[in-house]
Amino acid sequence: MKNKIMKKLAVGITAMMMVGVLFGCGKSEDAGEALSGKIALAGSTSMEKLCEAMSENFMEANPGVTVTVEYTGSSAGIESLNGGTADIGNASRGLKDAEKSNGAVENIVAIDGIAVITDKNNSVSQLTSEQLVSIYTGEITNWSELGGKDEAIVVIGREAGSGTRGAFEELLKIEDICKYSQELDSTGAVLAKTASIEGAIGYVSLDATDDSVKCIALNGVAATEENIKKGDYKLSRPFVMATKGDIAKQNTLVKAWFDHINSAEGQKVITGVGLILPG
Repeated sequence: MKNKIMKKLAVGITAMMMVGVLFGCGKSEDAGEALSGKIALAGSTSMEKLCEAMSENFMEANPGVTVTVEYTGSSAGIESLNGGTADIGNASRGLKDAEKSNGAVENIVAIDGIAVITDKNNSVSQLTSEQLVSIYTGEITNWSELGGKDEAIVVIGREAGSGTRGAFEELLKIEDICKYSQELDSTGAVLAKTASIEGAIGYVSLDATDDSVKCIALNGVAATEENIKKGDYKLSRPFVMATKGDIAKQNTLVKAWFDHINSAEGQKVITGVGLILPG
């Protein structure tokens, strides 16, 4: 009788322990998965649409985490990263050797096209690379030279240090020789100014374009995602989220951020804002 009672007690205790282990593990696992804290990003204004969408998506999945983004320009973003005031530095261009030598690591999260835009009333619909170079270096100054109206070309671009400007000038091999009428400090400013000035020409991230401006084909090729993927449209650049050291060496939150970007959900966000997934 005593042995039977002891056996029942042992079975009961074992069962309770198993239940406790099961529930305890579930609780511990949940606690381990619940992230909390803050991730700070800084940099490219061209990456605003991507960063806003990705931040919102990430915070929905991780309610305990706050993601903040400052749009200060690519070079300033990398400076913030290397200076320790940002966890991630956003750059709409490849990293420079000097930035890498300071510890910044290039993590390409998307590919973007750079669209050449004019005001909607411009009759010119396409340019060659050579003509675009001549416009931005001051050799061609009137649209009549390109088959358009007798109208002065107002050359608009980004400020020094902008990732978009850096990529645009590098791709066309016109670094430091451009002659701008106006240099503006954000993608939105270039879009708005180009839309509002007759004869204006500018360049912006492809995903930022809207019906307020006209997109110019380059060498007979339109600036579209399909043409960029095929390699037919040449003005494209990487969107970089740089870290100080490899991703594997980052804190839990930053690693979770990149895990999310590389997940099916994160990839959906990237394509959802009109960007191209890196190959």
